[in-house]
Amino acid sequence: MEKLNIGIILGSTRQGRLSPQVGNWVKEIGDQRGDANYEIVDIADYKLPFYGEGSGNEPGLAAWSEKLSRLDGFVFIVQEYNHSITGALKNALDSARDEWNNKAAGIVSYGSTGGARAAEHLRGILGELLVADVRVHPTLSLYTDFENFRTFKPAELHLQNVNAMLDQTVAWSGALKTLR
Repeated sequence: MEKLNIGIILGSTRQGRLSPQVGNWVKEIGDQRGDANYEIVDIADYKLPFYGEGSGNEPGLAAWSEKLSRLDGFVFIVQEYNHSITGALKNALDSARDEWNNKAAGIVSYGSTGGARAAEHLRGILGELLVADVRVHPTLSLYTDFENFRTFKPAELHLQNVNAMLDQTVAWSGALKTLR
């Protein structure tokens, strides 16, 4: 059976963002499992116009659509800004429609309260896009999992949750593939 393709979506485009550190950590864990093809998908690389603006023919939109179409599931790296997801992530979600449908997603969040409020907002959006979000949700604290709020040093206890989240994401992604 062919391995599933799981995109680890970095949910921020801000200067000095921490999401690449978290995303790379999740990818390393996934790669060690060998149960799927995991890849980092950085929304900053696509230069997406604001939804509803532009011509609709921007190269980043076509590349974004193609990337999402090739993926069977997702892990969103979500940081909490003002009790929600970033504007860049919301825009990236809105910049595609059918490409999201009938796929599964895990969420890894971080912030002062583990990014829980951002993850809850994301769950509502994913439901509208017909993305099934999985139950296990690793939450990382800026206070205990980042040295000086900058350098990612996750507590070992998160490894079990990340693996459980990946178990669910891969299983659901495989099951939902039969609907596409």
